[in-house]
Amino acid sequence: MNDIDLIIQTNKGSIVPSILEGISWETERKETPGKLTFKCLFDENNIFEEGDIVTVSYKGSPFFRGYIFTISRDKNNISSVTAYDQLRYLKNKDVYDYRNKKASDVIKMLAADFKLTVGDIEDTKFIIPKRLEDNVTLFDIIQTALGITLQNTKKLYVLYDDVGKLTLKDIEKMKLNITIDDTVSENYNYKTSIENSYNQIKLVEESESEGKRKPFVFPDAGNIVKWGVLQYFDKLGEKENLQMKGNALLQIYNRKGRTLSIKNIFGDIRVRAGTSIVVKLNLGDVQVNNFMLVEKVKHTFKFQEHFMDLTLRGGDII
Repeated sequence: MNDIDLIIQTNKGSIVPSILEGISWETERKETPGKLTFKCLFDENNIFEEGDIVTVSYKGSPFFRGYIFTISRDKNNISSVTAYDQLRYLKNKDVYDYRNKKASDVIKMLAADFKLTVGDIEDTKFIIPKRLEDNVTLFDIIQTALGITLQNTKKLYVLYDDVGKLTLKDIEKMKLNITIDDTVSENYNYKTSIENSYNQIKLVEESESEGKRKPFVFPDAGNIVKWGVLQYFDKLGEKENLQMKGNALLQIYNRKGRTLSIKNIFGDIRVRAGTSIVVKLNLGDVQVNNFMLVEKVKHTFKFQEHFMDLTLRGGDII
């Protein structure tokens, strides 16, 4: 595989294994580490083990740096290897009680505590007054903080590992000049659903001094007639703006869910979960001609070829 350079850093130095065809690299937008899988010939003179660092480049451009977690070998001395990027360590569980921190501050705090390397962490600006997270994963802690930020600012951020550095960016800054249309897509699957849709938002404001709860409802009468009442319930947190949060939640959830999966198109290593690409497709009930958010992508490198499978949402695809 002349276009791929894969190096493993062991405690005895660097080795370049004899890679067989079929490397895959997968990323997902939320709560999933980047994953690299490959096969190589077993070489007793170049032994590697779990915890060793793998770096991979394609045509001279690095796209993955991670840690070996699984190795298996068959009777033909072919080793199958799975490695994950730093996000794998966000599966650790812990207890955190924090005050007056932004989601970006929370990420930096967790990275420091678990000795993770940090790159560009964008300032998420919204301050979360207080949170108690008990026996949950670091992924959960971060996702909760980013979710609160989204509800109060309508800003969506993506956390990912950029070749060995934790990175947080606004999705608006991750758009790529790549277009997918009927001429480049071999096949696609399009699905609609209201399974995760809500047309009524109910927020409760608690008053500790009065011992009372005040409910506030944000309905969409038109969609309630069509779908029945699909209610999203939440409490109004300290310093959260009632109107802004209610309207933001209704805007996020009060629409039909649409997912678009496209398989086996020509690959581009710039495309990772969290980036956006232009999609021009006629899907029947909706004509797509705008940026779509990459929810999931699998890159496959095989026989000097590079293909990818995409799962997309965004615009009218949620």
